[in-house]
Amino acid sequence: MYKAITQSQIFVLDQDEALDFYVNKLGLELHTDQDLGFMRWLTVNVPGDPGRQILLEKPGPPAMNEAMAAQVRDMVTKGAMGGWLCISTDDAHKTYETLKARGVELTDEPTERPYGVDFGIRDPFGNAIRIGQMNTPA
Repeated sequence: MYKAITQSQIFVLDQDEALDFYVNKLGLELHTDQDLGFMRWLTVNVPGDPGRQILLEKPGPPAMNEAMAAQVRDMVTKGAMGGWLCISTDDAHKTYETLKARGVELTDEPTERPYGVDFGIRDPFGNAIRIGQMNTPA
């Protein structure tokens, strides 16, 4: 019945800052930056994988009224509303060192786990991101 998840969403408080972080620091690529009038549709994707996009959404219309948007912004600021992403890599240790050199906030170091090696980072808005080098299924 289903074929794929093509888009997911996380809240950001400043779309220009989010674009800079996700493209220039994290290394994703811009997919869409469209002014729809009522909102800015801003998506990024892993390079070479435009079929899976992340919407960097600023809380507000049309999804919510201003009172609700203010509450969501407050929750994001407190780190209580952060989204969660998991991105795979071929070399977790190298990716960790690259992001460290770029000044990305690292929440833990690469760690061996039953499923592979992964580590955590946080975007400027409190969203948690796991980056993992996954084991090949047996």
